[in-house]
Amino acid sequence: MKASNRFVRSQRMTIVNGMLTFVVLIVLLQLYLLTASMNAYLGGDDAIALPTAVFSLACLGLNLGLLRYLYRLDR
Repeated sequence: MKASNRFVRSQRMTIVNGMLTFVVLIVLLQLYLLTASMNAYLGGDDAIALPTAVFSLACLGLNLGLLRYLYRLDR
């Protein structure tokens, strides 16, 4: 076994399954944010658009960070 291969396959699958759970939760949160912000915006509340967009971008950053970690895990 290579020295750079730190995790065995079963350990990597556990990590990937945990990451997948977090990704699903973050995507569901983003879907809720989209629904709530569209409902508020169509109801006449313009102030909610910017904070929800910033928070949604933060969620995107979390997902991209998890993806980056996943690619580094495979090396």
